[in-house]
Amino acid sequence: MNSLLKNLGLIIFLCGVICLCVYYFSVPSNGLLVTSLALEFIGIITYVIINKRID
Repeated sequence: MNSLLKNLGLIIFLCGVICLCVYYFSVPSNGLLVTSLALEFIGIITYVIINKRID
C-alpha cells in the first residue's frame, strides 16, 4: 500500500501526460490543455508532499 501511495503523484502526473497525448493526436481543445496542466501540477505537488511525510 505504501508503494502505491508513494507513486500516487507520478500516476496523477502521467494522467496529465496522457491528456496531452490525446490533445496532440486528436481533437485540439483548450479544456484538455487546462486539464493536463492541472493534473501535472497536482501530481508534482502530491508527489513532493507524500514523499516528505512517508520518508
